[in-house]
Amino acid sequence: MPRRIVLLHALLLLTSGVLLSWLVFRPEDGWRPLVAAFGFASVALALMWSEARLIRHDLRKLEEAARQITAGHYGHEIVSVAGGDLGHLIRTFNSMSSRLAEQFTSVDQERQQLRAILDGMIEGVVAIDAQQKLLFANDRGSHLLEFHPRTAIGLKLWEIVRQKPIVTLVERALETSEPQREEFDWRGNPAKSLMIHVSPLQERPGGAIIVIHDTSELRRLERLRHEFVANVSHELKSPLAVIKAAVETLQDGAMDDPSHRDMFLDQIHDQANRLNNLILDLLSLARIESGRETMEVTRVVLVDVVRDCFDRHAAQADARHQTLTMVPPAEKSSQELRTDEEALAQILDNLVGNAIRYGRDGGHVTVRWYGIGDQIALEVADDGPGIPPDDLPRIFERFYRVDKARSRELGGTGLGLAIVKNLVQIMKGSVKVQSTLGQGTTFTVKLPRTPV
Repeated sequence: MPRRIVLLHALLLLTSGVLLSWLVFRPEDGWRPLVAAFGFASVALALMWSEARLIRHDLRKLEEAARQITAGHYGHEIVSVAGGDLGHLIRTFNSMSSRLAEQFTSVDQERQQLRAILDGMIEGVVAIDAQQKLLFANDRGSHLLEFHPRTAIGLKLWEIVRQKPIVTLVERALETSEPQREEFDWRGNPAKSLMIHVSPLQERPGGAIIVIHDTSELRRLERLRHEFVANVSHELKSPLAVIKAAVETLQDGAMDDPSHRDMFLDQIHDQANRLNNLILDLLSLARIESGRETMEVTRVVLVDVVRDCFDRHAAQADARHQTLTMVPPAEKSSQELRTDEEALAQILDNLVGNAIRYGRDGGHVTVRWYGIGDQIALEVADDGPGIPPDDLPRIFERFYRVDKARSRELGGTGLGLAIVKNLVQIMKGSVKVQSTLGQGTTFTVKLPRTPV
């Protein structure tokens, strides 16, 4: 209660007391009625002043609580014993504050849940207003467009995305109020392909939602598919061309010339074998990559598997005067493992065949194996010319050859190491290569002793 109102009430009481004393004044009573009136007014004034102080205290608390809510501290309540209208006002205020706290807590939880959902998306999501100012960006969106979401809020799109085609696409969507979609090659390090969808917001005051898809992996797979088709076409075309030419030559009269006939027949035989090997490797690789390759786990004695591999490649090694050597481990625990014997034989055939094919004449090919913890490592080493360092990261790619002309001349299909890599991955193992120019190459395959 304001101070001037309290003073007016006190003056009114005092005046009333004086008038009352005057009306009842009798000479024989002396000054006692007047003193009584002044005493009555003083007590009333003291009571009113105390009540006014309590009211002013509660009003200050009410004002402070309102400031707390304005500052965002919801749920602030006032403790008071006031009654009447002021007490009712304070109780209503406390109820309002509690409801506000509950509602804002619910809104904040929903906002955090929505943020978590958007941050968990593999697509980037960016929201802008009608002036292209950034309102929101999930983690994926800021990563794909390469900006920091906290410092970018409130900036215009062209200030944070320095890719003119993307900004132009957004401007066109805002101007036409029609959804826009386009794929871009992002110039940067690393370069990437992005599919941008812009959906204008029809509600006022407008703006747009930008959804970004990273299509880099899809484009890479498409390039690999095109390269694969081109490589397969080339690999099939070369032997077919030789066979066709040899057959036409035989038909033109070479069939009746014994001195040349055998040469053309040998060419047909060699190229037919090359085609057969290529088709078998293609079918094998397709089966492995499609996931249809099933592993039949059995106990495999490594000495027997390596000896069988050497037997299959003995003629090839003898033709180049090469020596095949196996080095088994001393410990019995590393002389066998549980795995798919056919897959292991295919891995060894490709690695030993490559070592013989690309090694030097009169050289050595060595297969050794040993235990490493819960794995067994198999090494296939040759003492050939080695592989240049720049080619090492790509030798497990399909149809990749270090020396293309020599590889085709020696009958390689270019798929052997790709098959090795895929089979090892299916068997939960790993493969790596080490090579030194002029000294040789070593492939190391590590397989678990028992299936994972």
